[in-house]
Formats: sequence, structure tokens, C-alpha cells
Amino acid sequence: MVETTADVRRDIELTRERMSTTLAQLEHKLNVMQLVRDHPWPAVAAAVGVGVLLSGSQADVKAAAATAAATRGASGRIGPALDDIVANLVTAVSSAFEARVQGWVDEIKEAIGAPQGQGGGAGSLSASGRGGFGTGPSHDAAGAPGQSMGRAD
Repeated sequence: MVETTADVRRDIELTRERMSTTLAQLEHKLNVMQLVRDHPWPAVAAAVGVGVLLSGSQADVKAAAATAAATRGASGRIGPALDDIVANLVTAVSSAFEARVQGWVDEIKEAIGAPQGQGGGAGSLSASGRGGFGTGPSHDAAGAPGQSMGRAD
């Protein structure tokens, strides 16, 4: 029997249709979410069983050991570089903070009419040996309070 082109095309269409039906049935059977919805307790039991099997295999310990071994050499090279970056960052932030505080102190001194410090930072001693912030009122040599009630700069 000789097949015509129309017969071949019809056979191809029938094969496609059977394959589509078979794939749809497989998808329905392998739909995990639908299986869990249809059979929740066996799904929970299967999950517990898989968890017990995985915990017995020590896969997590093996993965942690492999990660530690892989990063062991890198940490020796990265550590000093990170230390330098952090040190530079801390120095810059500290300097900026000190400059900001000194600016506020100078503004307050100006507002209350106190003499401005020259070159000395917060808490530095001047050439005369008198203290910076918070030193209290000035005293004369005998220990009596001096004329000025302000800071001794």
C-alpha cells in the first residue's frame, strides 16, 4: 500500500496529538504541588524522611569544610587589605568629627565672647601650662580666684 502525502500528514497530526495528551498526563502526575494538596500527610512523611537521610549524610558538615578550605588562602590576602581600608576610614571619620566639634566649640566661644584658641585642639595644653576645656575658673598664685570668671586660656 502506497501512502499519499495527505496520509503522512494525517499520521503526523495524530502522533502530535497523542504526544500532547501523554505530556499533559505526565505533567498532571508529576505536579508536586497538586500531589501535596491531594495527599498532605504522605508528603509530610516524605519530607521528614528526606530530612533524616540528609542529616545522616553529614552533607552540611562537608559543605562547611569545603567552604572553609576554599576561603582559607583568600583570608590571608584580604585581611591586611581590609585592615588598611578600615584604618583609613576610621582616621578620616575621626578627623572630620574632630574638625566639626572644634568648629562648634569655636562658635560657642565666639558667641560668649571667650578668646579663641590658636592652633590647640580640644583639651590641649597651651605654652603656659593651663588646660583646655573644663579647667574651671582661673586662680592666682595664692589660690584665690582671679578677676576673670571665664576659662583660663
